[in-house]
Amino acid sequence: MIVHRPAAERGHVRTDWLDSHHTFSFGHYYDPAWMGFGVLRVINEDRVAGGGGFAPHRHANMEILSYVVSGGLAHRDSTGGGGVIGPGELQWMSAGHGVEHSEFNASDQQPVHFLQIWLQPDRVNAPPAYAQRAASDGGGAWTLMASPDGHDDSLAIRQDARVFEARLDEGEAIGRPLQAGRRYWVQVVAGDLSVNGHALGTGDALGLVDEAGELALSATGAGQAVALVFDLPA
Repeated sequence: MIVHRPAAERGHVRTDWLDSHHTFSFGHYYDPAWMGFGVLRVINEDRVAGGGGFAPHRHANMEILSYVVSGGLAHRDSTGGGGVIGPGELQWMSAGHGVEHSEFNASDQQPVHFLQIWLQPDRVNAPPAYAQRAASDGGGAWTLMASPDGHDDSLAIRQDARVFEARLDEGEAIGRPLQAGRRYWVQVVAGDLSVNGHALGTGDALGLVDEAGELALSATGAGQAVALVFDLPA
């Protein structure tokens, strides 16, 4: 089964400091057809104006990843974790039994553009945890950003899930086998991609369930295309 999530059909919330597109139901946006994709529960594409941000608030029992596209995102949480996340960097906060955190634009003037991603954990009420991964320095290949065991310098998250970054210049193509009993979600961050023959643009996504063969990505537009690929349990 293949599911297509066009960018234009996502939920949309706009305030004086926030412009947010919701891939799945979140907050005041509710669509029973889009409650998540397996353990992948949230992908919010957020643009926060200079000086804006999310005041301290509480989460529990969720794996929260933040991937910065441009600008800088300043994070603080009640465990002492924090810092400024820059373009291409990934932050992991495991809310565990409960944590309070804030996310603010690190600049008073320039916007920050990032993806906020939530995964359901494989355990509940664990101690909260925080880590950050530097941006990748290459293109034309899969970069493992998060995994259950933290191999290849990835963030060790509390779920049997892997998050890859793919950066492809025009005309480049990469692929990886689709494993039985897994599901896959491809979220286009920037540029134009063909994913298993399906044309996707910035903000579009494609989900694959019980598909055999290969997950094949190729860049079809000018400039670099960037995608996050989620390898998830069934």
